Amino acid sequence: MGTLIYAHRGASKLAPENTMPAFELAHQAGADGIETDVQLTKDGVPVLIHDENVRRTTNGTGFVQDYTYEEIKKLDAGSWFSTKFSDTPIVTLEEFLEWVQDKSMVLNIELKNNVIDYKNMERIVYDLLQAYQLLDQTVVSSFNPDSMKRMKEIDPKVATAFLTSQKLPDLFGYLKRLQVDGLHVKYRLLNKKLAENCMQQNLALRSYTVNRPAQMKKCFKLKCEGIFTDVPHLAKEYRELYQ
Repeated sequence: MGTLIYAHRGASKLAPENTMPAFELAHQAGADGIETDVQLTKDGVPVLIHDENVRRTTNGTGFVQDYTYEEIKKLDAGSWFSTKFSDTPIVTLEEFLEWVQDKSMVLNIELKNNVIDYKNMERIVYDLLQAYQLLDQTVVSSFNPDSMKRMKEIDPKVATAFLTSQKLPDLFGYLKRLQVDGLHVKYRLLNKKLAENCMQQNLALRSYTVNRPAQMKKCFKLKCEGIFTDVPHLAKEYRELYQ
């Protein structure tokens, strides 16, 4: 199959990010996987939303951590994108896992704990993945290195990946100390040397956010394990052309 196509927050150019319509469209487009983001509510419920604050993608204001689940599920997470998606709710991680359980898709669950280091987030997410028997097809990622260490302490076999948008000194020594299985890099950091080093170190290399044909072509040529794209339907077409 070659490079896997992960729908970034679902098919987020076609529907509001991290909502069921975006996930449904990604599945219909034939994406290999879905990337989504987890924050925790005030009462410890994992919900799928990228920002710590609900302002950008809902009709609410304030931080996710200050809402209970009962409060946050009443927000409209669709109208900001289009009136067509009015009253689309924020999805819980459990609702998403229940939906994806019978689909042959890989997952990337990004723990959004680099700004707010939510207590017990790793355990909460791990237990749900285990309950839905999805651990084997899931990569858990974060910009927070301590979070990746904690996930490995829970289960050394769970696939983890460190996220970065910056060049880091002694990157591969750092990744070895974190004991991660993969590296997720911003597209501008992607180059042949990085790809070769990841291959030598047996690290899965994935790149974000890859929306342009030339970017896709480069990722396919460098044999990245996966790309995160807002346009999975286009990425599938270009993969057929270039890989």
